[in-house]
Amino acid sequence: MRIQVVTVGSTGSVAPYTGLAHRLLAEGHTVEIVTHAKFAPMVTCCGLRMEPLEADPFESLIDAHSSLRSAGHPSNARRSPRRPALASLRSLVRTTEQAMLSLVDAILTAVDPKADLVLLSTMAAPIGAAIARHHRIPTMGVFLQPDVPTAEFAPCTTAWRRPGRANLLRGHAANALFDTLYRSAHRAVHARLGVDHRSAHRLRGVREREQWPIWHGYSPWVVPRPADWRPGLHVAGYWWPHECPNWQPPTLVEDFLAAGPPPVLIGFGSMMPGDPEELGQIAARALRRAGLRGVVQSGWAGLSVVDDDVITVDEIPHSWLMPRTAAVVHHAGAGTTAAGLRAGVPALPVPVMTDQPWWAARLVQLGVSAEALPCTELTAARLADALTRTTQDRALSRNAAAAAVRLAREDGAGAVARAVATLG
Repeated sequence: MRIQVVTVGSTGSVAPYTGLAHRLLAEGHTVEIVTHAKFAPMVTCCGLRMEPLEADPFESLIDAHSSLRSAGHPSNARRSPRRPALASLRSLVRTTEQAMLSLVDAILTAVDPKADLVLLSTMAAPIGAAIARHHRIPTMGVFLQPDVPTAEFAPCTTAWRRPGRANLLRGHAANALFDTLYRSAHRAVHARLGVDHRSAHRLRGVREREQWPIWHGYSPWVVPRPADWRPGLHVAGYWWPHECPNWQPPTLVEDFLAAGPPPVLIGFGSMMPGDPEELGQIAARALRRAGLRGVVQSGWAGLSVVDDDVITVDEIPHSWLMPRTAAVVHHAGAGTTAAGLRAGVPALPVPVMTDQPWWAARLVQLGVSAEALPCTELTAARLADALTRTTQDRALSRNAAAAAVRLAREDGAGAVARAVATLG
């Protein structure tokens, strides 16, 4: 089959699909990943074909969310209780709607009318499904987070809550808001295709009635499949990023790891949780206070720490670096959360936005994290205390090691590959 995998977003929204696509390639399919042009090195080094999307609005989108988070910070709230936060929220909604609109022409051009199957990530699905339907191409959802409402847990864009029927209402409300962000994009898609306009909410209803298949790329142990989900919704297991065969670890990092006990890894990936200089100082003081060595990943925030027993590195595969650490401080994005569990080391989540507080709470429930430390509450003293607890609690280490063993037995990419095989 000729398969396209369409995904948009940050690094964590792309990397897992390299593993899924590579598995489909190994099964004999012709596979192409459609994503932002800047991810070409990640995709092509795995031997995969790529159709680049020139539109990439996500750095500006993260900037807008950072403004909202700063406006809601307690120190700012004391100065201006409501107006800054409300203005930032309106700005975030406008920015998000414009971001989705900017992707329309890029995805319209990239989707191949001759494809046999299009696999769509969460954010690509509303636009991609409408285009594929017009071309009569079968589609499947391949999501990294749970999307369909359930009574068993709250939607992942809200705080984790215990089971209850109110979660269903929260889930429908979250999806309604999500669909609202695609209003302009859907008008543009249907205008370009020359068909009658149908809203994202209405098309979601069509997909639900047709029991549109969605495969979720996370472990059923981490988030079990809800009993009240309809047929067609599956929890496959994680899709691990494919490792570039030509990658070699930097000598600096290898020498640092060999020179002492396992360090703590601190990184926020594609997130920008605050002023980079201030964050770097917090990290350095916390590590010094806790008596720990550290590896700080610069990420999109541009973190840089110069201190005794601390090095700063650029992007390094999680699968190589994380198992060599004593603990990982991260933003609790879906992909980084998965990588930390796979590595078998305790986590200290510092959530920033969207689904990150939800995943952070789940890590605590699974017993691999002692606590979640929201980025708005991050100080050197709090980070040092949390790092001390995280690295000294033997139960966390045992639970994390057991989680890695459990996940190693799963084959998430294989589950999707077997489902695709039934369509051929």
